[in-house]
Amino acid sequence: MTARNRRHHRFGRSRHVATLVAALSVLTCPLAAAAAETLAVQGNRRVDAETIRSYFHADANGRYDAAALDAGLKALVATGLFDDVKISRADARIVVLLSEAKVLDRVAFEGNKKVKDADLTNAVLSKPRAGLQRATVQGDVARIIAAYHRAGRDDVSVVPEIIDRGNERVDLVFTITEGKKTPVRTINFVGNHAYGARQLHAVIKTSATNMLSFVTGGDAYDADRVNEDREQLRQYYRNHGYADAEVTNVSVDYDRVNSGFNLTFAIEEGALYRFGAIDVSCNIPGLACDRLRALLLMQQGDMFNESKLDKTAEALTAELGKLGFPFVQVEPRINRNAQARLADVIFQIEQGRRSYVERIEIHGNARTRDDVIRREFDIGEGDAYNKTLIDRAERRLRTLNYFKTVKISTRPGSAGDRVVLDVEAVDQATGDFNVSGGYSSTDGLLAEVKIGDRNVLGTGNTAQASFTYGQFARGANLSFTSPYALGRMTPGVELFARQSMVNTVQSFGSDTYGGALTLGMPVSEQTAMLWRYSLYDQKVVLAPAISPAAVSLPVRQAVAAGRQTVSSIGNTVTTSTLDNSKMPTSGIRSQLSQDLAGLGGDVRFMRTTEDVRYYRSITSDLTGMVRAQGGYVTGWGGQQAPLLNNFFGGPTMVRGFAPGGFGPRDLTPGSTMDNVGGSLYWATTAELQSNIPGLPQEYGLRASAFVDAGSVFGYRGPTQNAQVANKNVVRSSVGVGLTWASPFGPLSVDYAVPISKAAYDVVQPLRFSAGGF
Repeated sequence: MTARNRRHHRFGRSRHVATLVAALSVLTCPLAAAAAETLAVQGNRRVDAETIRSYFHADANGRYDAAALDAGLKALVATGLFDDVKISRADARIVVLLSEAKVLDRVAFEGNKKVKDADLTNAVLSKPRAGLQRATVQGDVARIIAAYHRAGRDDVSVVPEIIDRGNERVDLVFTITEGKKTPVRTINFVGNHAYGARQLHAVIKTSATNMLSFVTGGDAYDADRVNEDREQLRQYYRNHGYADAEVTNVSVDYDRVNSGFNLTFAIEEGALYRFGAIDVSCNIPGLACDRLRALLLMQQGDMFNESKLDKTAEALTAELGKLGFPFVQVEPRINRNAQARLADVIFQIEQGRRSYVERIEIHGNARTRDDVIRREFDIGEGDAYNKTLIDRAERRLRTLNYFKTVKISTRPGSAGDRVVLDVEAVDQATGDFNVSGGYSSTDGLLAEVKIGDRNVLGTGNTAQASFTYGQFARGANLSFTSPYALGRMTPGVELFARQSMVNTVQSFGSDTYGGALTLGMPVSEQTAMLWRYSLYDQKVVLAPAISPAAVSLPVRQAVAAGRQTVSSIGNTVTTSTLDNSKMPTSGIRSQLSQDLAGLGGDVRFMRTTEDVRYYRSITSDLTGMVRAQGGYVTGWGGQQAPLLNNFFGGPTMVRGFAPGGFGPRDLTPGSTMDNVGGSLYWATTAELQSNIPGLPQEYGLRASAFVDAGSVFGYRGPTQNAQVANKNVVRSSVGVGLTWASPFGPLSVDYAVPISKAAYDVVQPLRFSAGGF
């Protein structure tokens, strides 16, 4: 082929290629045009069209398939900005037709008195500045009704009203008709043989309606609280030896005649068990079980107690974490011997699944701050997940008594080894306001006002103020404590002023005012310690009508000393295994207090007191109590203990005697013959406590029969020209009493007859009192 022909051939081939490319371009242009679809937006007024288009994602060819359109539609609906979204297709044009939702200017509640606006605002999902969604509004109606059900009001109706404000803005108003409170009329127990209704009523929070329900509020029906009561009953039985106990059913029947609920708890008690063999089994290489056995809280032969199993598992888990085994699982496995009534326990320690806490999400707490809840957890985000420690946190939250219900659940996190903790804690009222008045045989006519909150502004802090004005006693007390402000320690401050006047059995009174700084710390689950520094002034005073020359010599010297400043440091160790702090039926409570005065101030003395009480259930409705108490005070550094810091025998030691009615007494003829106090005392009590037949348990009344004995002696004051009776004479009495666990605190009346005493003692058979049991 010639060069010319070769050039012609190349030119022809090039022209052919060009022609082919041109033809392909003509063919492909319509195809490309068909592939690129346009997205038109109609009906939008406030939301920008480009923002709406951003919810739809085309493929590489610029087309929107059915899945993409469906995903975009769902995403737009989920924003809550639109009432309606429709999508249509016409050739290469897609039209998104919108109907924008009106904007909520205000969400309000009318007619609500029993549930606060803040609680309802937290309950509903409709919020100001969000779009009005009718489905959400209907859901909010159900949420408001549920909030009222939790408050014990089933007869509630909610009507939503939409008020047009123009410019596509509306107000949403929920009109609420609260109706009457739906009370619990009766509470019954079936299947209970070991414990009577009185003891079981003391375990649960729900109470049947009675004449005091308007104050206590415990008779309002609350499904969440009833479920918690069910669990409390189960735990009560299992902590007292009944290893198989279950509350099989809670029957809730609405009584239309009496407009209230009748509750029946069906209980299967099972047999009473004791612990048999107890051991620890380790299936983890490099872990020795020997050092772990020292952490066991129970011994063979002890009564079965499920709470001890839980606390032992917690102690083992915490120790294993310190040893470098954060993922272990401690499971108490129980092998029951039904014939011998023994429960053998093996704490099985195995390597658990390696998972971590991704988040702790808290909801339901409209008032209590999240950090107050979080501090009850021994783990946080990023820590190894451990179910034992989660269960411990749930128990701690319940013990705070800030919440109606507490529930911790788990759900999968963002990865296979991540867990999200879901904490639901529903707040309850924590404030107290009490106004009371009456007559006390110690203080005469009196009136008292108390106001306080154990969860101030949801911070977990406690504040209380009380004011007392009586015929023979007046005072004020202000206190504030902040749990965990210093880690696990609780600092506090207290200010007080007290004044006691001359009464019929004592020729002198006293003025005391000052304050104290406290620091509480837990030692164990059952033991707590409180350190305190106190600084106060005290002064002995006489009535103007009494001549100083006529009073007893020790009193005269105390008056001459004038106002004295006491600067002291001390501590109190309290241990309690009581099953119920208000109406105990089993357990021990011990309180040891010590004070050392002389860190500055005007006086120097050391003072120690001990008070131990032991409760035991005798029958289902009868409880026995034995109490022992004693104390010792002495001066140091060449000083005597001041008169006001001595011990004065009275009804808190032996009932049947007046306040200051026994102990060392100045019997000098012509003097006022006052009780001048002793440096030593002891007292014992044996008491039977029972409910009152025919009266509902909810009234909180119980009767008692008792025997008391004790003495105060060891006078160490001046004796020149004074005849002070200072013998260790045993005072004793027998009597009966009535105690009322009232909404204003425990009130009691006792009638006791002394059966042994000194000739100079002052008796007082009838006594009214208010204070701790």
